[in-house]
Amino acid sequence: MNRGELGAALRALRLASGKEAKAVARSAVMSASKLSKIETAKVAPSTVDVERILAAIGVSDAVKEEYLEAVRAAATEATAWRLIRRMGVHKAQQQTRALEAQMALLRLFQPALIPGLLQTPEYIRAILARHDLGDEVLTRTIGARLERQQALYDSAKELQFIITEPVLRWRIVTASRMAEQMDRIVSLSRLPHIDVRIVPLSARQHDIANHAFVIRDDRTVTVETTHAEIVVTDPRDVSLYVRKFEGFATMALSGNGARAMLEEIRDEFLREQETG
Repeated sequence: MNRGELGAALRALRLASGKEAKAVARSAVMSASKLSKIETAKVAPSTVDVERILAAIGVSDAVKEEYLEAVRAAATEATAWRLIRRMGVHKAQQQTRALEAQMALLRLFQPALIPGLLQTPEYIRAILARHDLGDEVLTRTIGARLERQQALYDSAKELQFIITEPVLRWRIVTASRMAEQMDRIVSLSRLPHIDVRIVPLSARQHDIANHAFVIRDDRTVTVETTHAEIVVTDPRDVSLYVRKFEGFATMALSGNGARAMLEEIRDEFLREQETG
């Protein structure tokens, strides 16, 4: 299925559903102009674009999978961060939120930072302030990320996080704020549908913690690099990330063991604050 055929098919599905373009675009977290350009083959949609459009139209899982399989012909898509900033970082957060609202299983590996869904507001601000967004955009982007965190309290979802120990010690904010960040992770880890694991430095490793990645429903993987966000959809490539995630999961501390490490590191930050 080429771009023209795909666009025409998406338009036909939308018209058959009786939904107006503006309503579908709003639900798919994109402009009506972009939806129009996709339907008329002026813009090549990403896999995520097509998935959101189909969800907004309300097609069956079987139809959705048929169309997504056709889109996966372009198995890897990269969007440079400069383009994301041009679009609006807060809008990118909203799009991610829409994607996470539809997923049932999230598996996130993070060897560099506290995962966004687990971050405190102070940690979020410290991370985003590095991007020279301007006060208004920074505030809107922080708000959008905090709104994303509502997914944490949806017990219908299964959320699995693997974090390497150095992440917990990386001084993004002050010692007292880092202690608060540890407490937040401990608290969230007690929710029955959330699994937080810590890969300790003391464990003998058989793999390399190359970079962060997010697996959603074993169908898509999002990888963040220095220059771009990459979306992987080819099942053969997705399976590589699933195996990598599972390998680190077997080496990581979980449950009370993970919480004990988090509390130990929290106490180290608190002692530092007291003596500072």
